[in-house]
Amino acid sequence: MSHDIQQDDLEAINPFSEEALIWIRYLSGKLGAVYSFPFGDDVMVFKVCHKVFALLASDKGVLRINLKCDPDRAIELRDIFESVIPGYHMNKRHWNTVIMNGELPQGEIESQIDHSYELVVGGLNTQQKELLSSYQKK
Repeated sequence: MSHDIQQDDLEAINPFSEEALIWIRYLSGKLGAVYSFPFGDDVMVFKVCHKVFALLASDKGVLRINLKCDPDRAIELRDIFESVIPGYHMNKRHWNTVIMNGELPQGEIESQIDHSYELVVGGLNTQQKELLSSYQKK
């Protein structure tokens, strides 16, 4: 099931915490972002033009976000932050998992989300980019 995010829908999403809702709002605020639950109710997959840019999951009460990342930057982030690990169930060269345990400041998490989104959008073909830019004009 795939959804275009509507602000009123966010409060109805379970089993996510209030903290998760902050990140769900941030992720869904990206131009053209849609979400689905292909792996069950506790994993949200965020896509732009049918391409995944983030997965948000709650595991035993711990929030995790999988984000696409430039391979060199991915290693750098893992070296700096204990809560940034190779992507869980993802290509470990191109994906990181951010464990939301309070180590990373909000701005750093936003930066990593932005980077993931920009990598995916940068890889879109011309037709997909035109479609995405048409959302901006609405």
